[in-house]
Amino acid sequence: MAFAGAISAYHSLMQDKVIVITGASSGIGEQLAQVVAARGARGIVVAARRADELSAVANRLGDTALAVVTDVTRRGDVERLRDRALERFGQIDVWVSNAGRGITRLVTQLTDDDFDDMMATNVKSVLYGIQAVIPHFRDRRRGHLITISSMLGRIAMAPSRSAYSAAKAAVNSVMASLRLELRPEFPDIHVSTVLPGVVATPFGANALHGGPDSRTLPNAQPVGEVAQAIADLIEHPRAELYTRPELAKLAARYFTADDVAAIESAPPFATPRR
Repeated sequence: MAFAGAISAYHSLMQDKVIVITGASSGIGEQLAQVVAARGARGIVVAARRADELSAVANRLGDTALAVVTDVTRRGDVERLRDRALERFGQIDVWVSNAGRGITRLVTQLTDDDFDDMMATNVKSVLYGIQAVIPHFRDRRRGHLITISSMLGRIAMAPSRSAYSAAKAAVNSVMASLRLELRPEFPDIHVSTVLPGVVATPFGANALHGGPDSRTLPNAQPVGEVAQAIADLIEHPRAELYTRPELAKLAARYFTADDVAAIESAPPFATPRR
């Protein structure tokens, strides 16, 4: 009986929530959808550009899922995603901006198109999500907005990920600014930034200009482990989440160093990473 009670309490943290997840046709987004479904979420809205893959994800999740084909670089698509979620479920409790894309190109090689692509896919998409869902959160005086950023947005460890790192640094700043904007009047609207390192997904292979498959990189974090960490964040909100404790330690060491060049001369400042 005690065990059953513990399971019931565990599920009660998730069971009334309607959760929107972008970039949900594969990788972290797909795994997160599966985890929150298993934890009893009331509604899961999965969004991505690839219709067939997205439908397959929703079918695996069952009746609690809604698939909405969405290009997050288009403001109108993101607003339609919000509207479809509200039409189906009547509310949105959690909005996870997960869609994004990497790049494999050094700073000195970047073109205007490269940089614009990274900013549209990784930054403007987040902004569109914020501006679509925050009015709903304000009306309800509660909600949780989560953005999947990257450790590369905190520390630029991989030169070939140049514009991606810059885009994720911008995301971190946007999220911190939003948190400060909302906190005085809306303390129950939570704003969280997730900072993974290398994750075992096709992220690297799908990067602009190609690149190594992240699943082949040493010490890549299992995608299911990252998804579980994000689900825990939904249940217990906080401002920032490093998906591995060593990432937080590296950030602390880097930003307290007398000269960061000394840290940059040693691993892990070499391998392309998320």
